[in-house]
Amino acid sequence: MTEPAKTDTNREVGPNGGFDFNQPTIISLCYLASFVTGITGLVGIVLAHVWSGESKDDWSASHFSYLIRTFWFGFAGFVIAGVLSFVFIGILLMPLIAIWVGVRSVMSLLKAQKQEPMPDPNTLMF
Repeated sequence: MTEPAKTDTNREVGPNGGFDFNQPTIISLCYLASFVTGITGLVGIVLAHVWSGESKDDWSASHFSYLIRTFWFGFAGFVIAGVLSFVFIGILLMPLIAIWVGVRSVMSLLKAQKQEPMPDPNTLMF
């Protein structure tokens, strides 16, 4: 049997070439997949709320807070933009909100792969 590969921080690397399917990564991927499917964002937010209570690591706890805020502020933004679409302002806001959610999801995904905490999980910026 072969020994699992190690990274420079002596973490075990997964069998799939180093991509770590940890909990924050799964939630981020759900959020990103929702741009195509439309429904996986709901799966992601349910997982984020369930797993945030089970969080063992400090780095993952910061991701749960960051990702939960990303979903709810993005959802509120889309609702407001939907209402404002009657006066055409919302049509301009929807792509901006989608970009904001996408960038935040990718930022969390990249940090989760390194098992690093989010620098400021309570910020609305990136």
